[in-house]
Amino acid sequence: MPTDPICGMFVEESPDTLHATVNGTTYYFCSKSCLQTFVAPELELKFLKRNVALSLALGVPILLLTYSALPKSILVGWVLVALATPVQFIAGWQFYQGAWNAIKMRSSNMDSLIALGTSAAYFYSLAYVLFPKQFPFGGLYFDTSSIIIALILIGRLLEQTVRGKATDAIRKLAALQPRTATLIRPNDTEETIPIETVVEGDIFLVRPGEKIATDGEVVEGHSAVDEKLITGESIPVEKAKDDKVIGGTINNSGILKVRATRVGQDTTLAKIVHVVQEAQNSKGPVERLANTIAEYFVPIVIAVALLSFALWVGIAGKPVSFAFTVAVAVLIIACPCALGLATPTAIVVGAGKGAENGILIKGGEYLERTQKVDTIVFDKTGTLTKGNPSVSDVISLSLSEKDIVRFAAIGEKHSEHPLASAVLKYYEELFPSEKIPEPDSFDSITGQGVRALYGGNEILFGNSKLIENKSIDTNERTRARLEELRKEGKTTILLALNHKVAGIIAVADTLKPYSGETVASLQKMKIDVLMITGDNGETASAIANQLGIKKYFAEVVPEKKGELIKNLQEKGRKVAMVGDGINDAPALAQADVGIAIGSGSDIAVETGGLILMRDDLRDVVAGIQLSRKTMGKIKQNLFWAFFYNIALIPVAAGLLYIVVGVLLNPILAGGAMAMSSVTVVTNSLTLRRFKPKF
Repeated sequence: MPTDPICGMFVEESPDTLHATVNGTTYYFCSKSCLQTFVAPELELKFLKRNVALSLALGVPILLLTYSALPKSILVGWVLVALATPVQFIAGWQFYQGAWNAIKMRSSNMDSLIALGTSAAYFYSLAYVLFPKQFPFGGLYFDTSSIIIALILIGRLLEQTVRGKATDAIRKLAALQPRTATLIRPNDTEETIPIETVVEGDIFLVRPGEKIATDGEVVEGHSAVDEKLITGESIPVEKAKDDKVIGGTINNSGILKVRATRVGQDTTLAKIVHVVQEAQNSKGPVERLANTIAEYFVPIVIAVALLSFALWVGIAGKPVSFAFTVAVAVLIIACPCALGLATPTAIVVGAGKGAENGILIKGGEYLERTQKVDTIVFDKTGTLTKGNPSVSDVISLSLSEKDIVRFAAIGEKHSEHPLASAVLKYYEELFPSEKIPEPDSFDSITGQGVRALYGGNEILFGNSKLIENKSIDTNERTRARLEELRKEGKTTILLALNHKVAGIIAVADTLKPYSGETVASLQKMKIDVLMITGDNGETASAIANQLGIKKYFAEVVPEKKGELIKNLQEKGRKVAMVGDGINDAPALAQADVGIAIGSGSDIAVETGGLILMRDDLRDVVAGIQLSRKTMGKIKQNLFWAFFYNIALIPVAAGLLYIVVGVLLNPILAGGAMAMSSVTVVTNSLTLRRFKPKF
């Protein structure tokens, strides 16, 4: 039986089931939205690749033939017609479709301008090949129409390739869901069954190292569960009877028996998939400044061309061929070559400069959104902090710091508890050339700590509950120090030697380098900085205070992170989310800009729009500065692109002919168009001088 490639749900295979075949593989879908999410981008990408290949394969020979030393004979003209026609009406057909759709909506857009300009160049050239004697100025512009189509299709292909990553992110989220569960039958027998057949109330077994099959409640057993992928919490969470567990998280140590409480689309993981999919699908197309201008520019160009034709024929009494040449010169000079280059050239240079600085930018729309950001929300664990617990404090009460660490390491040497690795690692840093001594005996006390004997000494190392249960006194000073460390968001472990508290070791998720510098720089840029975490309030407060973050959200479950971002957006905020984990995927997808840490999960990276490859938070600042600089260049490019058009359209319409008796040759119109392109490209290249300022 197949499963939906997007949500992972079981799908009944039948002729009536929603399905599609891509590259020879048939996929079955549980809903129409899943079908559209997977198949539509795949087919569109395939379609664009074909058209780009066609336009380049024919456009390059057209360009070479046009500017070769060969005389422009009738034969050469017909060869150019044969090469240019498939580019114009196969590769470029989507522009005609887009223009027609705009006409039906009584509007115009970039497709309208592209279709208009390339058609003018193509049909004028075709008319010249058919009736060369009727066009005294001559002119073949098949290269203009073909290369414009090729360049714009390449830009769209890059954009669609990036959008295809959204489907990969959703697939990988779904893949976290275990495919089977070990069910415990009433007669205490075990049976491995497909996850789709688990129902609420079923009791299943989870062994050490296994993923928890579905959301549930522990009915028997004790273990530490690694929930980092879902909640972002770096320290595994102790689970015992009646505690809730999340499907897809990993059981680290003990054996658990769990009663299923939520299955299928009701699980936490399924909800995360749904939130990511919904957020990505809800994002409409970016409003391009070029499209906005084109909406007004196209009717003006057409009106000027028609008016010029009518005036030269009707009032000036010129031949139709003369008036037609004027009209075509107007349309060619308005052709969006520079306009088509204005955005992609700046984006290519900006993206390249970003890559030099360790910032991968997935597309122009993310640059456009990033420069508008006024609020940045940081995930805590793995983003602002290192994401791995480490020893932060060693408090001496009756022993030296080194002795406290030595006895603690002896006690933890054979422990499977996640915090043990932090203590053992600290021992290796403190004593790089010494091996940890072997304890004479070792005993793990579930949920409390460890007991060991070494050299005639009894070592107790664990939480306050262990010390209390062993009836060991802690004085007021010790209790005050413990409370102080907890308020700082640190996990405390007490060391007792021979029934006397000898020291405290605190473990915490410490800040990454440059976290504070990054927050301060963003605040100087007048950007509000917030923090969000699945961790408890005390830990969140401690980290926020260290960084100077005034507003934070603690104990936020993954599916609520996206909702929190949405609430900020509804208040008019332009929000960027910075995260690294699977639990951040809904928020990264919902945000105007998702900024993913490159060292984080694949899903976070694929959901984000900006990827920080160096794991240096200062690159958040650099990314925003680069986006603002790039968008400034794009606006300058658009100005220069239209400056040439607006200045030379009256000339093309015959203004110089009236004044000095000179008519603008369409060839010169093409030259002016090329000049505007050179200006745009040169301006974009100045982005290479960009350097981030912290």
